[in-house]
Amino acid sequence: MTHKRNEGMALDLDWVAQAATNTPAIERRAASLATRRSVKKEYQAAWLCKAISVIDLTTLSGDDTKGRVQRLCAKARQPMRPDLAQALGMQDLTVGAVCVYHEMIETARRALEGSAIPVAAVSTGFPAGLSPYHLRLKEIESSVAAGAQEIDIVISRRHVLTGNWQALYDEMAQMRDACGPAHVKAILATGELGTLRNVARASLVLMMAGADFIKTSTGKESVNATLPVSLTMIRAIRDYQSRSGFSVGYKPAGGLSKAKDALVYLSMMREELGLPWAQPDLLRFGASSLLGDIERQLEHFITGHYSASYRHPIG
Repeated sequence: MTHKRNEGMALDLDWVAQAATNTPAIERRAASLATRRSVKKEYQAAWLCKAISVIDLTTLSGDDTKGRVQRLCAKARQPMRPDLAQALGMQDLTVGAVCVYHEMIETARRALEGSAIPVAAVSTGFPAGLSPYHLRLKEIESSVAAGAQEIDIVISRRHVLTGNWQALYDEMAQMRDACGPAHVKAILATGELGTLRNVARASLVLMMAGADFIKTSTGKESVNATLPVSLTMIRAIRDYQSRSGFSVGYKPAGGLSKAKDALVYLSMMREELGLPWAQPDLLRFGASSLLGDIERQLEHFITGHYSASYRHPIG
């Protein structure tokens, strides 16, 4: 890691109250990103390889099995078919992390032994975050003890909807403490927060309380990562970094399934925050099917032909 971990700061309610969003301007900027001419040829291939390196390869299904997680971890270690990786000179490329439920941490940890790929675990009563509070903290501690190096926590949405910023700050600070050495990604569930202003204010409070990453969604809501929400959150990151000196990461999750989506997000991060936010330390994509489409695009770059999706299995 090339930057100092976010240590947080005292809750500044005046700063939070002053946080505002110009929704029409944000939506115009987001629309311009989505329609802009993309990078092409070898430049596109290079950016798609970069996108692979920031994926949190994820399986969060009720029917997860050890075999599925083991296959996912094998894909994480070798995200492209060997012939494609060799043609691109990317034999050492891996994804950013593997994200699973607590029950599958040990399986993932064993399957990733010998690699530098961390295990991320969703926690705190994921996805609703409505289990008893003391159990949510215990779940974090149990996941860290089991070997998770990153914890994706969910916040209590009611604190945002009622403007109880002190309660949100205290909750995040206690969850950060429970994570110990593990990095914590705070999931806002932006599709359930009502307004972009709520998203901006919640982002600031969570970073003040020590979140290492802020993340859009659980992937289980009806509305997940969108470009307007992403712009709101990354501009809050920029504001926090300029005032505190701490760099906080960003993770869009849910709805990212196409290679062109990854290119849009990478260009947005580069333009809004700079190149450090296009690295795994500060950017992750919460996705699984995204990798398959990226692999198809890279095969097209090498061969000039599109292959069937079954030639690029995920797990």
